[in-house]
Amino acid sequence: MNATPEQHNIRVTVEVMYSPGHSRVGAYFYIYFIRIKNCGTLTAQLLRRHWFIRDASGYTHEVEGEGVIGEQPILEPGGTFQYNSGVPISSAPGEMHGYYTFKDETGTEFRADVPRFELPQPPEYVAPNESRPSTKRILN
Repeated sequence: MNATPEQHNIRVTVEVMYSPGHSRVGAYFYIYFIRIKNCGTLTAQLLRRHWFIRDASGYTHEVEGEGVIGEQPILEPGGTFQYNSGVPISSAPGEMHGYYTFKDETGTEFRADVPRFELPQPPEYVAPNESRPSTKRILN
């Protein structure tokens, strides 16, 4: 049986933020928040993830594995699953995209794309115990 787009309709939305508390020189850390919604008509289970992570130098790193955050959630029609995770890159800005592999209630596997999202240029980074150049003017 070939599924129709209405049966395999998984929507993925992403929000991302820079995390200065987890970052250091040469390792910019981002936290991303994922919301997965089953807009289809069949129950589906998330089996695997596959990410493409690119930094400002053009280096691309692939990450794949079972589930997300140690889970393989089952989404009923209309159901949602949300999680957050993080990623370091050595030069900013960067970007990520990828896909999830699902299996529907009939046993058919299908992909749900994760749209490309930016890992933005962070505000000026100052490592702990480093001082910023003074911008104070003293008037005589």
